[in-house]
Amino acid sequence: MTTKSRSDGFTLIDMLVTVSLFTVLAAMALPTMTDVTGALTLSSATREVEREMQTARLKAVTSNRPMRVRFNCPTSGEFRMVELIGTASVPDAADNANDRCSDTKYPFPAADTNPLTRPNNDGALRRLNSKLAFGTVSTLEFWPDGTVHLAGVATPLGGTGTSITVKKGTTIRTITVNGLGKVQIQ
Repeated sequence: MTTKSRSDGFTLIDMLVTVSLFTVLAAMALPTMTDVTGALTLSSATREVEREMQTARLKAVTSNRPMRVRFNCPTSGEFRMVELIGTASVPDAADNANDRCSDTKYPFPAADTNPLTRPNNDGALRRLNSKLAFGTVSTLEFWPDGTVHLAGVATPLGGTGTSITVKKGTTIRTITVNGLGKVQIQ
């Protein structure tokens, strides 16, 4: 009488080969996943900056007050929508001060909503991811008529407008703004 030996399951060698193959494939995919994560971070930050500019334009039109979007304010990689103090033709000296983006001196939301005291419409201080930075930037002014100006310039942006760039290493995303207030990601 012969007995058949039956073996169910996997051997230790089968398991080691499978784990080794999985490790090699995962190591090959890691750089690609890192690139995808970096691209998603850059795209997300670019959309956040674009939305802040859209919000500033809307706030300027609805509140009938000029709004600015300041970049690298108060420090590199930070940006904030701020209400213009004074008028577009004669801004208050405090409007250009280094602490204008300070969320302690100019809190969000405003301490009061009295229309006689300004500012009442400042936005929250926003920060880019620490791996990102602004490239080309200018302080933009959104006027109640919907037009966009460089800060302190009476005429709206002309021609193709201006660009704001957000970068991660050598990868750059661009947001264009024209004088009529059209904001778009390129």
